[in-house]
Amino acid sequence: MTTLALVMAACGDERPAPQALRTVLVVQPGATPGMAGDAFAGEVHARQESPLAFRVGGNLVKRLVDAGTQVKQGQVLAELDPGDSRLQASAAQAEMERLGGDLARYRKLLAQNMVSQSAFDAQQAAYRAARAQYELARNQSSYSSLSAPRDGVIASRQAEAGQVVAAGQPVFVLAAGGDREVAIDLPEARIRDFHTGQAAIVELWNAPGRHLPGTLREIAATADPQTRTYAARVALQGDAAAQVALGSSARVFIAGPAAGAGLRLPLAAVQRGAAGAAVWVVDAGNVAHSRAVRLGGYAEDSVPLLAGVKAGEWVVAGGGHLLREGEKVAPVDRRNRPVVVQAR
Repeated sequence: MTTLALVMAACGDERPAPQALRTVLVVQPGATPGMAGDAFAGEVHARQESPLAFRVGGNLVKRLVDAGTQVKQGQVLAELDPGDSRLQASAAQAEMERLGGDLARYRKLLAQNMVSQSAFDAQQAAYRAARAQYELARNQSSYSSLSAPRDGVIASRQAEAGQVVAAGQPVFVLAAGGDREVAIDLPEARIRDFHTGQAAIVELWNAPGRHLPGTLREIAATADPQTRTYAARVALQGDAAAQVALGSSARVFIAGPAAGAGLRLPLAAVQRGAAGAAVWVVDAGNVAHSRAVRLGGYAEDSVPLLAGVKAGEWVVAGGGHLLREGEKVAPVDRRNRPVVVQAR
């Protein structure tokens, strides 16, 4: 009995082993020089883009260039089947020559007073109309060839050989060489925060970390009825802008009135709080607290921090979805080294 009592007493003294602290990745809000504002996705265009079309309809028999081709002014880009236009021109010429012969005879008869002046005038008017019709048919015959009106690059092709196109139907879009712009859409709810001449920075998706200066050049007067956004153009500046490939995707950062100190947070740090966006902040006792924040426009992997967290504070960027308010954690940096949170 004594042995059994001792064993039971020993079991009663056992306490549950303390649980290991949850390890979380923490970061400090980072500042990106000149990129503190809202970010908008966009596409690079030429400042001057012209749709090119034939002045007459017909069967497209030759397409001599493709998208991305550099072209010179006057270079032939495509041709229509000239058969019908040539026949029309030939028929108009024959009619003009016939009426020209009649007019010559009427002139001789008028001199002999064998026809009236009004009959001669009518014959002369018929000849002039036939000549105008011939000139029109001959011009239309020359319209079967489509040439570049200026130097540039073919931005897009919208018709293919063998296709029947109507007069005025775009076949190519020609982007003039030189100035480049980024087309973006501005949200209707924030449109008062933007104005032409506002500074911007453009980062190309195919060249991350390369920042090009720009200016908000144009904002549409009305919103798109479907998306409720305003189309805008950001003009690229500097010599390197002309070398940017057309159609490239880009992010445009526009400094707004609430851009603050330019702090940014990784998207992984943002949680859904009761009143909107929130983050977990770790204090000097390694205790995690949820804190509401105000954010700017979301970018690919980060978001501007407008209010709620100060520079130098430690924010949970990994493992936050598992935390509870007031939970003690083991913070580590991106190299898995323990972080000592200083009291503020």
